[in-house]
Amino acid sequence: MYYRNTFTRMNFSKLLLLISLFGVQWSPKAQERQFKIHTVAFYNLENLFDVIDDPNKLDEYSPIMELKSGRDVVYAKKLHNMARVMSDIGFDTSKTSPSIIGICEVENRKVIQDLINDSLLINEAYGIAHKDSPDSRGIDVALLYKKAHFKPTQINAYKLKIFDDQTQKQVYTRDQLLVSGRLDNDPVHIIVNHWPSRRGGETRSKPKRIAAAKLNKRIIDSLQVINPYSKIIIMGDFNDNPNSYSIKSILKPEKESYKVKLKGLYNPYMNLYKKGVGTTAYRDNWSLFDQIMLSKPFLESEYNTYRFYKAGIYNKHYLIHKQGKYKGYPYRSWSNGGFSNGYSDHFPVYVQLIKEVEK
Repeated sequence: MYYRNTFTRMNFSKLLLLISLFGVQWSPKAQERQFKIHTVAFYNLENLFDVIDDPNKLDEYSPIMELKSGRDVVYAKKLHNMARVMSDIGFDTSKTSPSIIGICEVENRKVIQDLINDSLLINEAYGIAHKDSPDSRGIDVALLYKKAHFKPTQINAYKLKIFDDQTQKQVYTRDQLLVSGRLDNDPVHIIVNHWPSRRGGETRSKPKRIAAAKLNKRIIDSLQVINPYSKIIIMGDFNDNPNSYSIKSILKPEKESYKVKLKGLYNPYMNLYKKGVGTTAYRDNWSLFDQIMLSKPFLESEYNTYRFYKAGIYNKHYLIHKQGKYKGYPYRSWSNGGFSNGYSDHFPVYVQLIKEVEK
């Protein structure tokens, strides 16, 4: 399932033919315009924990630590399953794995390192942008990037300070990770998010995600004060839908690219959500918590720098439960107190960026 940008002044039908049929930097005719494509993805890895009990974290409540035996085998399978999905996202168009992948629900840098060293990813030469967060369960966000294409120049973690509305105690949750760098020499800023969950109910937990949205908006504003034309990608598991107050009223993205003003945001997942699709399901209700938004400079009509091409949800058949109580849902890794040999309870999301290749 994907949504394609409709705002451009160029002959887009020719562009679609070139990219969808012939992939990266290839044209059937020498005189045709040629384009390079990068996939930028986000994936919630559903409790990717190692098998070591960290006394400083509540990781003993992670699914893998609850297994009585075979943890090492399960850990290896879980890593390989995650690597399979990550290597596939956007491959139909780009003929390669994503150049940039935001991830969440990872315990530490070790599991990320083990992941990129899996046989399906090791030759892609991914780098890691990661900082330990204060989350009480010990789960973090991170950014993976192909070192051949993306060069980080700065990595910052922004702490979200929130409190429980009943106990007034501080709630320790994930940082928001800002990675600034160059994508094939184009300056780009990427913010990776994993906003507070809906535990305790949507209404009770809503103020926490509003606080997360306000922090995100401050990060975006700080970048745009320096340069109003900053290319910014906001990705993550927001635990809110595109029409939720935190996103709709605080980040204020547009659902149509031509309506985006300078310093504004575009959310292609708003239209996908209206069509009834989602990335995660609970009690027969679909939610589109996983989204990627982009700032105005990604929407211009010229293609001498990277521009938005399309957005999608990677929900191929092998990622879907075929039977049982989760039939039709994302094929999760953990169910019924054990490892299902599945993938995640979330589908990945992605956008693709294109740039004209100079001859």
